[in-house]
Amino acid sequence: MANSLFSLLVLLSTIYSVTAQQNVTNSIRQRSSLTPTGNSSWLSPSGLFAFGFYPQGNNTYRVGIFIAGLPLNKTVVWTANRDDPPVSSNVTLQLTPDGRLILQHQSQDSTTDVVKLNQSISSASMLDSGNFVLYDSNQRMIWQSFEHPTDAILPGQILSRNQELYSSRSESDHSTGLFKLKMQSDSNLVQHPVDATDTPQHAYWYSGTATIDGVNGVNVTLNLDRDGHLYLLNNSVNILKNLTAGFSESRSLYLMRIDIDGIFRLYSFSLDN
Repeated sequence: MANSLFSLLVLLSTIYSVTAQQNVTNSIRQRSSLTPTGNSSWLSPSGLFAFGFYPQGNNTYRVGIFIAGLPLNKTVVWTANRDDPPVSSNVTLQLTPDGRLILQHQSQDSTTDVVKLNQSISSASMLDSGNFVLYDSNQRMIWQSFEHPTDAILPGQILSRNQELYSSRSESDHSTGLFKLKMQSDSNLVQHPVDATDTPQHAYWYSGTATIDGVNGVNVTLNLDRDGHLYLLNNSVNILKNLTAGFSESRSLYLMRIDIDGIFRLYSFSLDN
């Protein structure tokens, strides 16, 4: 009975997520553009999340997704091309008429693709889930930031088999740091130093889920729900391990991140303040 109820909740959550992704209410069209010192971001419908420029360093910037609708410093949840050098203020982010999402470097008269695709981008949306989505001319989703995490995951986002989160270099530098969290194909969620091989002797933490109930090598994912429930799910059906039990605060935004010290933590942001 419990498993049936859980499967129903997963199904309803999936339907809601797909519906939200297909509802292009804040559509960003071709020829739309941003600059670091002007109109610097595209907001989600509620204004909670933003995609665009955030400062890193002295008068330099990166492109990413950050929490914009709370009275705190920009909390970055995703960074594009995070190991590229930061850009100056003399740059423009634009969705071009031929369907590319690029950075136009005016001083160098050159361009950099923010997202590289083999097909034309017709429009984009910054969703209230924190997911930045690109669409083709038929409004079909062709790319989403949720499938390319950097150091964090948000509610509704999953870390799939062989996907990794990499810590940032520092609190102010979001390039790749010293530690990673990997959802291994053997069903273990494991933490390693970045420069070490993915072998047991180099792991400094693991979930211990590789052999639960004799299961080995199944499709296990790391999941975060809207109530802060963080868990490992087997084949989208059975919970292998709860990392948190969830919380009762209904007006909170949760974020899981691997921090610069190599520890992954769950954060809660009050939406009432």
